[in-house]
Amino acid sequence: MATRITELPDREFVLSGNRSCAGCGIGIGLRAITKALDGRMVMTVPASCLTVLGGMYPISSVSVPWVNMAFPATAAAASGLVAGLRAMGRAGEMTVLAMAGDGGTSDIGIQGLSGAAERNEDFIYVCYDNEAYMNTGTQRSGLTPAGARTTTTWSGKRENPKDMPRIMEAHGIPYVASTSAAFPADVYDKVRKARDIHGLRYIHMNTPCPSGWSFDPKDTVALGKMAVEAGLVVLYEVVDGVFKLTGRSAALARSGKPRVPVADYIETQGRFRGMTDDAVAAVQMWVDERWALYVARDAQGA
Repeated sequence: MATRITELPDREFVLSGNRSCAGCGIGIGLRAITKALDGRMVMTVPASCLTVLGGMYPISSVSVPWVNMAFPATAAAASGLVAGLRAMGRAGEMTVLAMAGDGGTSDIGIQGLSGAAERNEDFIYVCYDNEAYMNTGTQRSGLTPAGARTTTTWSGKRENPKDMPRIMEAHGIPYVASTSAAFPADVYDKVRKARDIHGLRYIHMNTPCPSGWSFDPKDTVALGKMAVEAGLVVLYEVVDGVFKLTGRSAALARSGKPRVPVADYIETQGRFRGMTDDAVAAVQMWVDERWALYVARDAQGA
């Protein structure tokens, strides 16, 4: 049974006060992740917004062991931590969590991640997807959506984003999930499930970014939920190859009601300023086609 937001554990491992931007979605997701692991974990993160949130040694806003790593080396560092714990006879004492942004996952870090997945290393990898290289100045990544303006796509990105969960699923790993920081209970449940599975577990977490997406910080959760309502972000999991929609996405599929139009979502953010009607229609078509595939897979359980 799905956890309710009021049922999340009270103990906090992400402490009050950090250097992240107002309204940053990463902290919301990280709170749920650390609660799901009961703080019994060691994290490795690359140079990213997350290192800003965590703080610089000897000061930290996160009360778990934390290893900062070079931009492309998150999965490699996690593999090393797993091997080190195993050599010390302490592999069962804590979970190794690798957590990187969309650029550090889908672009710069994909080689090490693919290698770790091919070896089925025993750690959880979370991609917090804020849809651009936010910490270095909002450059486009392979997960930036079509039409979004960044400092390297002045007139809007031409391509739709990579499908990282499907790429990871193709490696044959035991657990793949898609979630959103706007749904902390969904994040919690998926990390909780991943905790008890051995091998590489990949979780893709959408994290709205007020500064990079150009919206009011107070709207982070509302906008994250709207992305799910529109079908731009889909909540699901794949356990040993079996696909299942979860949470709000499952409810939407069962209801058969129309999703929020992509145009309504696009209007909430300055990064989409100047998109033509044809460009918006193209994104809507892409979302509709992808949604239909997800619904069909859910019905088949494959």
